Amino acid sequence: GCATDVPIRNSISRRASRRSLNPRAGGRFRLHQRGIRSEMRLFVSEGAPGSLPVLAAAGRAQGRAELVISTVGPEECVVPFLTRPKVPVLQLDSGNYLFTTSAICRYFFLLSGWEQDDLTNQWLEWEATELQPALSAALYYLVVQGKKGEDVLGPVRRALTHLNHSLSHRNCPFLAGETESLADIVLWGTLYPLLQDPAYLPEELGALHNWFQTLSCQEPCQRAAEMVLKQQGVVALRPYLQKQPQPGSLEGKAVSNEPEEEELATLSEEEIAMAVAAWEKGLGSLPPLRPQQNPVLPVAGERNVLITSALPYVNNVPHLGNIIGCVLSADVFARYSRLRQWNTLYLCGTDEYGTATETKAMEEGLTPQQICDKYHTIHANIYRWFNISFDIFGRTTTPQQTKITQDIFQRLLTRGFVLQDSVEQLRCERCARFLADRFVEGVCPFCNYEEARGDQCDKCGKLINAIELKNPQCKICRSCPVVKSSQHLFLDLPKLEKRVEEWLEKTLPGSDWTPNARFITRSWLRDGLKARCITRDLKWGTPVPLEGFEDKVFYVWFDATIGYLSITANYTDQWEKWWKNPEQVNLYQFMAKDNVPFHGIVFPSSVLGAEDNYTLVSHLIATEYLNYEDGKFSKSRGLGVFGDMAQDTGIPADIWRFYLLYIRPEGQDSAFSWTDMMLKNNSELLNNLGNFINRAGMFVSKFFGGYVPEMVLTSDDQRLLAHVTLELQHYHQLLEKVRIRDALRSILTISRHGNQYIQVNEPWKRIKGGEADRQRAGTVTGLAVNIAALLSVMLQPYMPTVSATIQAQLQLPLPACSILLTDFLCTLPAGHQIGTISPLFQKLENDQIESLRQRFGGGQLEEPLKLKAKATPKPVVETITPAGPQQIQMLNDEVTKQGNIVRELKAQKADKNQVAAEVAKLLDLKKQLALAEGKPLETPKGKKK
Repeated sequence: GCATDVPIRNSISRRASRRSLNPRAGGRFRLHQRGIRSEMRLFVSEGAPGSLPVLAAAGRAQGRAELVISTVGPEECVVPFLTRPKVPVLQLDSGNYLFTTSAICRYFFLLSGWEQDDLTNQWLEWEATELQPALSAALYYLVVQGKKGEDVLGPVRRALTHLNHSLSHRNCPFLAGETESLADIVLWGTLYPLLQDPAYLPEELGALHNWFQTLSCQEPCQRAAEMVLKQQGVVALRPYLQKQPQPGSLEGKAVSNEPEEEELATLSEEEIAMAVAAWEKGLGSLPPLRPQQNPVLPVAGERNVLITSALPYVNNVPHLGNIIGCVLSADVFARYSRLRQWNTLYLCGTDEYGTATETKAMEEGLTPQQICDKYHTIHANIYRWFNISFDIFGRTTTPQQTKITQDIFQRLLTRGFVLQDSVEQLRCERCARFLADRFVEGVCPFCNYEEARGDQCDKCGKLINAIELKNPQCKICRSCPVVKSSQHLFLDLPKLEKRVEEWLEKTLPGSDWTPNARFITRSWLRDGLKARCITRDLKWGTPVPLEGFEDKVFYVWFDATIGYLSITANYTDQWEKWWKNPEQVNLYQFMAKDNVPFHGIVFPSSVLGAEDNYTLVSHLIATEYLNYEDGKFSKSRGLGVFGDMAQDTGIPADIWRFYLLYIRPEGQDSAFSWTDMMLKNNSELLNNLGNFINRAGMFVSKFFGGYVPEMVLTSDDQRLLAHVTLELQHYHQLLEKVRIRDALRSILTISRHGNQYIQVNEPWKRIKGGEADRQRAGTVTGLAVNIAALLSVMLQPYMPTVSATIQAQLQLPLPACSILLTDFLCTLPAGHQIGTISPLFQKLENDQIESLRQRFGGGQLEEPLKLKAKATPKPVVETITPAGPQQIQMLNDEVTKQGNIVRELKAQKADKNQVAAEVAKLLDLKKQLALAEGKPLETPKGKKK
């Protein structure tokens, strides 16, 4: 989730460009060609203290570089080679990263011509070694533990006194002299969250007070404070600080080794009491279920959520990257919205007009309509198997599409937003048709690559106008096309540019547009919008209702996005209540990043120009790309898994959903890996989530006859309630910001808490003891099975079939299945009877995965074939099948990474439960590595349960 992108830039002259039929003309930008020295991206996070000084220092870059500031979540991995999330981060134009606060601030100051000096460097060293640890402790005590007064001021008093003495002794307004330096900005940013409250800036420290007020009144510092703290004050830092380890004693006091004390450190007594109170209210605190409407229409006074997935092109079978990029991501959010009782409509459909459909029809000897009918059914079946919960899955080849598209066009025409111009195009005389860019191939005019497309060269990446290609060929018949002129219509985007900019200025602040969506949209505006052709010389499309253009149709990217409106209109004749109701409707649009310009610029321009009160996108959610193993998905080369193939693998749809969402490309490209899929299934699903839910249910069945036992909560149990509540609230915060991948981690974290709780309390032993032990076994079992019930609801957006299975096994009451509050409730009270418990997940085996890797690996078959030969079983003797070197290397990397996590947690003296959970993951990875290397498993010493 991203809250804002702020460009800091010079004014840039807009270059005239010739009109082009290239669908991406104007979408690229070349900074160095315009004389700008560099382009950088600064990633900051709301509520992360380190973001304050870097934002205050960022003004130093103004006029010297292009800087885009993106707000990301505190757990977003911006730097690809760091094992843990880190913000702030500055990505330089070279592609390198700076990721410490002082390094980023130093870079901005150096860029402005500032010269380093020893005194400034000394202050920076002091800030890192003395001030930062003391200030972190003070903020932790204030915000997380709710302490006040001297408890907060104590750790930092010595540092504040030192600062005041230095300022007054030197008799200078700033730390290094008469002018503001790097040291002033870094120290101001460190101190601001605490000292903004006058109670923590002692009156006797007059010089410090004057220095702090002088800096705080400067505009860059004010902007930084507003952006990071959002006018919430120090409370805005709470989510960030809760994730930090408890500060060590600064006064040398002994630290208790008691685990319960260590666990309490992250929770205030108030948080524990609130969690217990919510738990005790149980099912009674659930609101009534929303009555189901048909059709679903906006309701005044409610939160009305309209969700769209980018319309898939009809003649392509979607691969896993297409599925995660739009329909699956949107489905998670739609299911979450319904759990929140928001009034939700989720729609999608096939995009069916255009050149590609005509060509596919020619290839298969069918009419374009027959092709659309055939492939629409294929798409619908794929999404049905993946359990995508559309309210509507429509199509664009309908009378409503024609009616609405032509109406928007007529309104644009009468308001002067449509231009006419002649365009030179390539025409194939043998095929008797003008050729769309994708059906022309030739030599790139820039790098001489021989298979460049008519819109872009895959080798050098440059955008191309088809008529610029050397030795062009028609890809259909391989003859040489000729250049001919044709009259076309253009949308006058330069005339609409100001309206789009004003709309974005109102929309982007506080919205959840992803950083890439903001960046791409702003880059188009920064380059200056160009008039864009909206017609094509085709037969298959929406007819143009204008004299002289009867033989043309609208270009698919003018009318494809209008498909959302027409699909809704085919669902209900009251479609305008959704699409002409910007005051009451929250529109979320999901897509891959290549679709951003058309949803963020072209469609908004069209409907703003139509002046008919259309609903515009509130939150534009774009993913990066999902690759396949070490390359790209390719149907022709048999490389990668496509939607119609996934169901033939024998792996259930929910496992596919889980893994695709686990690796969802948020922030950067990611890759599907068979080895990683096996690892995540076997460790996270089978050993973590499935193990916990199965054990919790089995204890109820085995020890208590299938009835939830009485629960008498101890202080440890109450702390666990508060921990689970905290993680549940984090899950909500992430999903409200459409941070889908990160929210999935919260489910797995709660499950790990549950596993550790069972392991520590050993109910299978206590049930055999005396009265007190048996009561304790009952409490642990009852609390564990209620956590399992909560997980079943949290899991519903991600794995709906598994969720329903858990709820059926636990006989969870219907209201508890359909509503997810921000508090953890007791939904399975004492005496509740559960059903039959059975395992939820199956282990994925090495030979099964290697077989699938071979099947979907295109030409890369040699290694899997060898593996298969090795795996041939011998009679009677059981063999262990070694894996390939790539898989073994990947497992080795996983073991190393997990080992580092465990060592870091131990060094920080982290919560023992957390350490134990990460150690368990490390042991499981080592076990899988041993299996992959063909080594016998070591038998653990001592007894094990």
